[in-house]
Amino acid sequence: MSPEELLRSGLWLPVMEEFYSLQGEGFNTGLAAYFIRIGGCDVGCRWCDVKESWNASAFPPIPADDIVARASGYPAKAVVVTGGEPMRYNLDYLCLELKKRGMKTFLETSGSQPLSGQWDWICLSPKKDAPPLPDLVKLASELKVIVHDKSDFTWAEEQAEGIPPGCLRYLQPEWSRHGSIMPEIVAYIRSNPSWRISLQSHKYMHIP
Repeated sequence: MSPEELLRSGLWLPVMEEFYSLQGEGFNTGLAAYFIRIGGCDVGCRWCDVKESWNASAFPPIPADDIVARASGYPAKAVVVTGGEPMRYNLDYLCLELKKRGMKTFLETSGSQPLSGQWDWICLSPKKDAPPLPDLVKLASELKVIVHDKSDFTWAEEQAEGIPPGCLRYLQPEWSRHGSIMPEIVAYIRSNPSWRISLQSHKYMHIP
């Protein structure tokens, strides 16, 4: 197969980094997992703290089988796939091979691209510059909205209109403004208790 076909089929993927750590955000905070950060993003949030992940060409594709082998070598049988925007790529093969090894799969996505792969948990973190696809919103396990200013509360409620029953709702302060925006989030959740707060606890713990 050509390099283009290998990439298109998901047999090779442009991975920026892989590491074993703890989930720092949302419902699964504290969960030990193997993280796979895939390069390339079509959203480009101005406050993104991993802007170096945006350019997929900076990360030569590697075999998905090698990724699976590394992930399955750790004690926790959980894998978090993040980005960039991982749904720019076909993740059917990656998830299939992880599942064969008894791994649980967790996805972090903006929802801007069609879904591929088999997922035990989908964390949808929608962005205004590239709104999520309605079909993907309906599959979300948790909705995590980053709050930069008060206008994001309205955006969060708009996104919540499409989520399925049982989907958890989180408001997470944008890190560079967490000190000033935190009181606003706390006040909002006190008045709107269907929401919970998500903190980037890995930054407080100084872990990846």
